[in-house]
Amino acid sequence: MRKAGKDDFVQGFVPHHNHGSVDYTGVSGGHVHQCLDVTSPPIMTHDGGHIHYTEGYVLFEDGHTHHYQAYSGPAIPVGNGMHVHYYDFKTSENEGHSHHVKGVDQPAPGTK
Repeated sequence: MRKAGKDDFVQGFVPHHNHGSVDYTGVSGGHVHQCLDVTSPPIMTHDGGHIHYTEGYVLFEDGHTHHYQAYSGPAIPVGNGMHVHYYDFKTSENEGHSHHVKGVDQPAPGTK
């Protein structure tokens, strides 16, 4: 079976894919952190869709980091045989504050 690439139009579900994202946290404690992320492979849901798990640390900024563990929302088709996932989570509290991270990850092949 030929593997799907980032520019391939793919109907349906593509197993073993993941998503990346580059985002900034919300402002808290007078600063932001950059969040570079790569998700787990798909986790199938009861309705036949999928989500992704992620965990990591936001980049060192202002003398500290924050840890996060989160699950994405379900797949959102965006056309051209690709889909994305919405994420919305808070980091761990450190130095008396936490940060909010929300957005959409980079598209991956598959419409489901």
